Amino acid sequence: MNRYVWIVGLGALSYGMLSSFAKVAYGQGYSAAEVTFIQGLIGSVVLWSAVLIRGIYRRKKTTVHSASVRFKLLLSGACMGIATYLYYLSVQYITASLAIVLLMQMAWMSVFAEWIVLGIRPPAKKLVACACIIFSTFLAGGFTGLTALDYSLLGIILALTSAVLYTFYILLTSELGKAMHVFEKGALMTTGSTVIIFLINCTSIWNSSHMDSGLFQWGLFLALFGTVIPPLCFSIGMPKLGPGLSSILLTLELPAAVLCAFFVLNEQISFIQLLGIVLLFMAIVYINLSMKPHGTASVDSGMPPSTTPVINPSVGERQAS
Repeated sequence: MNRYVWIVGLGALSYGMLSSFAKVAYGQGYSAAEVTFIQGLIGSVVLWSAVLIRGIYRRKKTTVHSASVRFKLLLSGACMGIATYLYYLSVQYITASLAIVLLMQMAWMSVFAEWIVLGIRPPAKKLVACACIIFSTFLAGGFTGLTALDYSLLGIILALTSAVLYTFYILLTSELGKAMHVFEKGALMTTGSTVIIFLINCTSIWNSSHMDSGLFQWGLFLALFGTVIPPLCFSIGMPKLGPGLSSILLTLELPAAVLCAFFVLNEQISFIQLLGIVLLFMAIVYINLSMKPHGTASVDSGMPPSTTPVINPSVGERQAS
């Protein structure tokens, strides 16, 4: 099998495990604000270090990008940061498997966002796939048995709001910094994400009594698998595979998240939920396959956000959480 398939698949699987381990960190007394902030902070340090090292050893003259582009990337990172924080916050109220299923609603949200914002009307087959995603969500999320389901309306709203923010983040920033190297682009967006998370939670973070070695270890783990490994995998593998196959491989985050929740958190999955997850997975694959044009993704594309379908396959951008 093509080794680039394994590389891109590794990046998607890395994203899928994040929510489950974040929930383990919550069980140790850490909050969503603390976890997302330390993850972003460590990720920013690692990526800026990579930018610095690359600048020292790069023989060719580094392209200087405009302040406007850098500022827009910081703002887009801030949008991504809010979405990430809301998603991490949602798993305090609902199961990690339900949270990822709700976040995957970005697949049909992106279709309607393109229609509303860009005027790209989807074909009837794609609308049917969107309806299938919504239907399969009720199965996968366990909504067929609400009387027996331990769920939180607040958690559902938080996860869906995160999906909406991620959708518009991808839609509005897919053309930003296409010529910028993945390290620098990722560093700028991760910095914007970290800053906005700190501003939203500055009081609780500043007065936190949990800024200890345990939190640092969690931040290092989540930054490695959510901020460093995935963008490197995608920047290496996507240009070789193209957007069609890459988009399919990116949907591996869904089964990875569900399986991780099952093994790490002991979250039970019924047959109906499993059926819904399979239907959801198939519908998302279909939507990604129907995306066009089928050009080659750029090696300098930005860091991808988890579970976001490729809005502009010629760019193939996603941003790490």
